[in-house]
Amino acid sequence: MAATKGKNSRKSVQKPIPIFIRWRYRLTVACVFVALCSLFVRLSWIQIVDPDYLIHEGDLRSVRKLSTDSTRGIITDRNGVALAVSIPVKAVYCDPKILHDRKSIEQTKAWRAISEVLDISFNDLMDKISDPRRRFVYLQRQVTNSVAEYIDSLKLDGVYVKNEFKRYYPTGEINAQLVGITNIDDHGIEGVERSFDDWLSSSPEELKVRKDARGHVIERLGVVKEGKKGGSIALSIDQRLQSIAYSSVKANYEERQATSISVVLVDVESGEILVMVNAPSFNPNLHTKYESFRARNRAITDTYEPGSTVKPIVAISALEHNITNWNEVFDTRPFRVYRKTVTDSHHMASGNLESIIKYSSNVGMARISLRMNPNDIVKTFNDFGLGVNPDLGLVGEVSGMVPHRTRWSDIEKATIGFGYGLRISPVQLASAYTTIANYGIHKPLSILKLEPEQYPKGERVASEKVMRRMCKTLETVVEGGTGKQARINGYTVAGKTGTAKVAVAGGYGKDYVGTFVGFAPASNPRFVMVAIVNEPKKGGVYGGVVAGPMFSEIMGAALQLYNVSPDENNAREQVKVVRLENRK
Repeated sequence: MAATKGKNSRKSVQKPIPIFIRWRYRLTVACVFVALCSLFVRLSWIQIVDPDYLIHEGDLRSVRKLSTDSTRGIITDRNGVALAVSIPVKAVYCDPKILHDRKSIEQTKAWRAISEVLDISFNDLMDKISDPRRRFVYLQRQVTNSVAEYIDSLKLDGVYVKNEFKRYYPTGEINAQLVGITNIDDHGIEGVERSFDDWLSSSPEELKVRKDARGHVIERLGVVKEGKKGGSIALSIDQRLQSIAYSSVKANYEERQATSISVVLVDVESGEILVMVNAPSFNPNLHTKYESFRARNRAITDTYEPGSTVKPIVAISALEHNITNWNEVFDTRPFRVYRKTVTDSHHMASGNLESIIKYSSNVGMARISLRMNPNDIVKTFNDFGLGVNPDLGLVGEVSGMVPHRTRWSDIEKATIGFGYGLRISPVQLASAYTTIANYGIHKPLSILKLEPEQYPKGERVASEKVMRRMCKTLETVVEGGTGKQARINGYTVAGKTGTAKVAVAGGYGKDYVGTFVGFAPASNPRFVMVAIVNEPKKGGVYGGVVAGPMFSEIMGAALQLYNVSPDENNAREQVKVVRLENRK
């Protein structure tokens, strides 16, 4: 009975019937509708009416500026040999604030490894990063890729690596003073690097890009700043000759214990400078051993009293102004001018103009210059490029000092005739003798490579007849005069020696400057060369002795390298014919 009663009770329980409440349903639908409308309105406001705010917020998190790598232009010689190039290196830097915030600065072991690999003392390194208010500090610049990879592998928060470039000079000390160097920011501070810095310099292009969370560029948005590609420069220098010349100059510098030596070699037709070397020099790839006195390009910055090398120019001025002629014989015995005695190292009693130049007579030239208006001599000097800025475009060029006076004493008139009382640079002397080799046509010199159509026509500053006779006279200086050691087998050489005392406070000291300047082949000049040895201590002091052998070695190499035909035999035959005709 009990079981039956339990079954009946379970059957009697019924499920509740849901009651539909209309107002509650409508309220729920209305709330959902209002929410959807609000969401729609908000989305419309954000995306259509006022989207700038969220776009800005998104850009702050994803839009970045990106700079492209840019390299400085290269410098080459006339044949395309690289003299200065930029190589990729790395810079290691950090954000001290992040280092402190993320406790990276406490990883002493890693910092000691960094100090060791960067060759910085640990204490100095920690001083650099000690200020948490700073946001950027270079740890070291221009490090190798392997060093940068090692530091990057330490995974220190706040330490970063970026790309940059370092200037490298393949020819080292050979072209150091001419090509120059750049500083760590890749701006020229010496030589061609400084003179043409604006042209060689580059600037990176700045791009606006969008990056993802991992730092990958996913969209290029545009150019913020246009970049500038560094321009390249081809110098007139021939690296083959430059190497030969520097080897000779360095050997003579060490052998003669000179204060300095400079050599300049010029192409007569174009005025291009093929060689410009100096000693002492320096290695431009080792900035830690940089010394300013070694970096000076003495061929354009230093001036000297030229001594006897200007005698031919004074003689040309005298001939052009009809002060004398080739046949007049002068008394070349010592004489006194205002308590000073003018003497010669090669004594002779008398001689004509050719003999005076051949044996470098100070007395003969003094007698000629005393006859002249010294301002006429000065004008001729200027016409030949002495006392005038060479205008090569190089920083440090000097105009020298050629006196312009209204009143001249007799001793000043006399001494200017044999190269005292004025100061000129080696490149100016090369310019003057290029004018002689061009038979009186003065052409500007160039340190940049020129194409044939760019060769300057020049300006005639002296008659061709006088100049051709002077060239023949300069041949005698090498054949049998003071320049015998400048001879070159197979070629005729014309040139002039010069030996001048070095001026000191109150007069002249015991040191000398020895010079030889000339051109070859004399029958059809191709190259002009100047060699100046400043204050030699061993092996003599006269220009023909200390500078003549260098001229012979370097000029001989240039003639052979450029396949210039020997002319010595032809010249001798011409001399014989002229002598026979004169006898008849």
